[in-house]
Amino acid sequence: MVNFSLKGKTALVTGASRGIGQALAVALAQSGAFVICASSKAGGCDETLNKINTSGGEGAALHADLSDPNAVTALATEALGVNGGIDILLNNGGTIFRAPATDYPFEEWKNVLSVNIDSAFLLSQIIGKQMIEKGHGKIINIASMLSYSGGITVPAYTASKHAIAGLTKALANEWGQHNVQVNAIAPGYIRTDNTQALQSDEKRSAEICARIPANRWGESDDLSGAAVFLASEASNYVNGHILAVDGGFLAR
Repeated sequence: MVNFSLKGKTALVTGASRGIGQALAVALAQSGAFVICASSKAGGCDETLNKINTSGGEGAALHADLSDPNAVTALATEALGVNGGIDILLNNGGTIFRAPATDYPFEEWKNVLSVNIDSAFLLSQIIGKQMIEKGHGKIINIASMLSYSGGITVPAYTASKHAIAGLTKALANEWGQHNVQVNAIAPGYIRTDNTQALQSDEKRSAEICARIPANRWGESDDLSGAAVFLASEASNYVNGHILAVDGGFLAR
């Protein structure tokens, strides 16, 4: 039987307060992992922890501003001390800002890149070093459909998600020899806060659904199976891969 169990493993999930991060944190916990849920503010993961506990899982909560490298470093160090180390790192925390490229505020550009790619690199660097020392580990980054295309009015987000895809491959190249697998999930059009503007635009939403063979927006829970797979021993020979969970969007 292929081993999808995460029993005895400890995971850190960033951006776990709601949406995709919450769904994936709960999924990992239901598969047996002790899940450290991280959000930007204290108490931000109370609902997620309640869902984990209600489903019979175990977890803890931490918080950090992912735009602050010092806070990210402190988060990594604190997380490593919670339950004896981290076996699974899921870099989900992210942000988006929409504006035409000609008018895009540079401060917003820097903030999006700091949250979306800098924090993922720092967490991977610090926690990945410990994984290498232990001789095993799983890192899962959250990419995007905009890891493949350019989007409109989201230049910083697009740049960050292309960077996530590249970082995933770069770390996989270096760390695969140490039995540390680094992969990414590229969600399709999922109903979350980040896509609310698109959902609310009836014309754009209809265009999106028309291109998706599944003919619907995805839900956060649609990503759960991919996350458990990439976090488990079932994916020990999968490395440097960007797994699109998109209802077939990229096939059109």
